[in-house]
Amino acid sequence: MSSSSYVVRVAEDPADREACFAVRKEVFVVEQGVPQDLEYDTYDADAVHVLAMREDGAPLGAGRLLYGEVAAAKTGGEPGVGSLGRLAVVKAARGLGVGVALVRGIEDAARARGLTAVDLHAQTHALGFYERLGYVVYGPEFPDAGIAHRAMRRPL
Repeated sequence: MSSSSYVVRVAEDPADREACFAVRKEVFVVEQGVPQDLEYDTYDADAVHVLAMREDGAPLGAGRLLYGEVAAAKTGGEPGVGSLGRLAVVKAARGLGVGVALVRGIEDAARARGLTAVDLHAQTHALGFYERLGYVVYGPEFPDAGIAHRAMRRPL
């Protein structure tokens, strides 16, 4: 599957959001064993959700952007910093550039909202992926849903 076989875009309607949630359930809840009540939170209602869809409509990946006051708890309170999170790519689409395209799509959404940087909390096994995209680790390792994470940031 080439990058021309899928599109990355902001989730536009309830069906798109459900597709995002389905990807997250498959990756985080089923694959990684994250409890469903931890995976879905109050931030989902106001987040910008970004979706990767195959040409036939099958969801391949998803992520979200928090910004403004809702992002403050995750970004140290800096108003110009968004929070990238819940980035997930279904197993069959890994290695095809979907994750990179989702990160860049979320960064585009952040720029469109006037943000100057994006923070994220990366699972430690994914640090190299985010470092290749220009993110820099800061702060100590911490657990989230029983999985080791590190905070990272990239200026836009």
